[in-house]
Amino acid sequence: MDRQGDQRLKIQITGKVQGVGFRPFIYRLAQELKLTGWVNNSAQGVLIEVEGNLFVLEQFLSRLQTENPPRSQINTLNFSYLQTIGYPDFTIQKSMGGEKTAIILPDLSTCSDCLQEIFDPHNRRYYYPFTNCTNCGPRYSIIEALPYDRVNTSMKGFQMCPTCEQEYENPRDRRFHAQPNACPDCGPQLALWNAQGDELATGYDALLATVKAIQDGKILAIKGLGGFHLVVDATQAIAVQTLRERKHRPDKPFALMYPNLGLIKHHCQVNELEEKLLLSPEAPIVLLKRKSFVNSEINLAAKIAPNNPYLGVMLPYTPLHYLLLAELKIPIVATSANLSDEPICIDEQEALTRLRKIADLFLIHNRPIVRPLDDSIVRVMNDQETVLRRARGYAPFSLALTHQSPIEKPILAVGAHLKNTIAIAAHQQVYLSQHIGDLSNIQTYQAFQNTFQSLANLYEFQPEIIAHDAHPQYLSTQYAQSQNLPLVAVNHHYAHILACLADNQLILPVLGIAWDGTGYGLDRTIWGGEFIQVTENQWERIAYFHPFKLLGGEIAIKQPHRIALSLLAELNQDPLSILPDCLKTQFTLQELTLLKLVLEKDLNNPVTSSVGRLFDGVAAILGLIHQVTFEGQAAMTVEFSALDIQTDDFYPFSIQKQPNHPSHIIQWQPILSAILEDIQQGVSVNCIAAKFHNSLVEIMVAIAQLVGESNVLLTGGCFQNRYLTERAIDRLKAEGFVPHWHHQIPPNDGGIALGQVLAALFLQSR
Repeated sequence: MDRQGDQRLKIQITGKVQGVGFRPFIYRLAQELKLTGWVNNSAQGVLIEVEGNLFVLEQFLSRLQTENPPRSQINTLNFSYLQTIGYPDFTIQKSMGGEKTAIILPDLSTCSDCLQEIFDPHNRRYYYPFTNCTNCGPRYSIIEALPYDRVNTSMKGFQMCPTCEQEYENPRDRRFHAQPNACPDCGPQLALWNAQGDELATGYDALLATVKAIQDGKILAIKGLGGFHLVVDATQAIAVQTLRERKHRPDKPFALMYPNLGLIKHHCQVNELEEKLLLSPEAPIVLLKRKSFVNSEINLAAKIAPNNPYLGVMLPYTPLHYLLLAELKIPIVATSANLSDEPICIDEQEALTRLRKIADLFLIHNRPIVRPLDDSIVRVMNDQETVLRRARGYAPFSLALTHQSPIEKPILAVGAHLKNTIAIAAHQQVYLSQHIGDLSNIQTYQAFQNTFQSLANLYEFQPEIIAHDAHPQYLSTQYAQSQNLPLVAVNHHYAHILACLADNQLILPVLGIAWDGTGYGLDRTIWGGEFIQVTENQWERIAYFHPFKLLGGEIAIKQPHRIALSLLAELNQDPLSILPDCLKTQFTLQELTLLKLVLEKDLNNPVTSSVGRLFDGVAAILGLIHQVTFEGQAAMTVEFSALDIQTDDFYPFSIQKQPNHPSHIIQWQPILSAILEDIQQGVSVNCIAAKFHNSLVEIMVAIAQLVGESNVLLTGGCFQNRYLTERAIDRLKAEGFVPHWHHQIPPNDGGIALGQVLAALFLQSR
């Protein structure tokens, strides 16, 4: 081969290279460099063949990696030089089939160019709520099959008009090969319906009528990008309370959508990273600290987030939202359109049926949503992003398993019961689904099955192994057992640790600290306060919190004063004799007598080591809460009480070595005794809450010192707590350890499926 003359360069690229304008970018680069050949989408990514002078080809190869589109991501790039064929020009060829491993891009918020167009009276897309281009718009919510071409999306039913077609075919246009390209003449349209499904208005008139209804205090069900939102004016107390009553959601915070960043900053503290996240193409809900005093003409209703110093806030992310908020000029509640614990609605007929008793009116459109996508939630901890819910903008998530053994057989991981996600693994790649929800009703279970089928269809995936949680009663476990395939049962907290391991791209060994509310243990008790050492050959429970009883079973999770009573019973005193005054009002004398008997006789009292439940009991002992209406509510009250306290004080504890066993038991009873003393001494609840957090952190440090592993992983739902996580990071670093926490994978059960995949791989390699 003559290396000095013309050559043919063949390039195979994988990563986020479909739906981001990658082919148009390659086309323009080849044209600029006067190279010939072709580019196309394949089921694996992008294929390129390009011919020309060797020196120019090397320029092309370099520039495609440094000047690639901002939303693209090159994971692998393989190339080879071949004999020339004699291509006459450079073209974009029809997409190829084959084995499907291409990474699907998440939906992207409206770019600045499209935003300028929809507010430009002279532009043909003026006020058009479905404007998009190669840099923004729907992706995962509309794709039905790979490769990412219009015929494989829910836009296939909309025939492009000649003008849109011209844009689509013009390599110099930013809508060149933009698959969802549309305009008012040929694209999706709005309509406003009443609760009976009668059409009241269409087009921009429908949007203006929606604005008027929101201003009048009505509840609107609005079909957006990945599903319906329930929307009300966030400044109207009666409207917010009515939504709470109809949705059966008495306390859980509502998400807010603000018209602009300036108003967010008026109501909330916003640091540089939080601002960046709000303005990012992912446009998630960001948890922001409220300002203690707001002097504003626009004030939020009190029950947006009762007793919560944080607000979940996002900016508009579709043209429809921008147009709506531009007219309203106020924040709106934009909460998932469902009844509590049910999946989000994505179809207008389904919405009419399921939401008729909640929504007064329905703003719908005729672009089908292929799969439900809730809004993603992020929180900044220790000056870094932590995703708490992966959905719109972040899903699907793909991870190359560079440190793991080859995937010999395709693996399906079915996740946990709460905050369920699923994962599929093949060809050294894991694809993690969007947030599905809690598998506590038939609708969510059906959504779970649909999500798997959707991913399986996209990637033509057929599992040969199913990894599942060890809990025998989880619906996800029962689904796995019904599939007649080899199974891998994975301990819940081991999966948490492996998810954090993968998130941080670490190698073993590590010490994992897995703290949450509930997880099935090897001894068939409820774990949740675990220190687990993981090596290449095994994992071992090194330490755990002294177990205590859940008085009456699951009802104790809803009534934390029951947990408080069982904690007090572990102090080797009559719990009734040391009952704080705030708890005495929660029980009748008859109830106390009965519950004491239930404790003594051990009737329906599951045993747990859960730190999450310990938080619940302390919340009740401090008089912060006695009735829980959503998961984590009690623990959140303890975190919020500690927020503005500056103290390094902590309570005493002890660590007891088990005889003839490698594990240690953390005796938390001295902490509780000291809390009771502080209550008697009149120490503030805020100070006690901070000292309680500090005590838990000192326990982490003590066990880390005992084990001696340098890499310490913080995982599980308890590490959604910012105070706990940030203090743990600081203290572990101060003692010479290297702490790792979650970033792209949720610390809660949303990461369990990824951990299950790794567990199955480790088992396979042994």
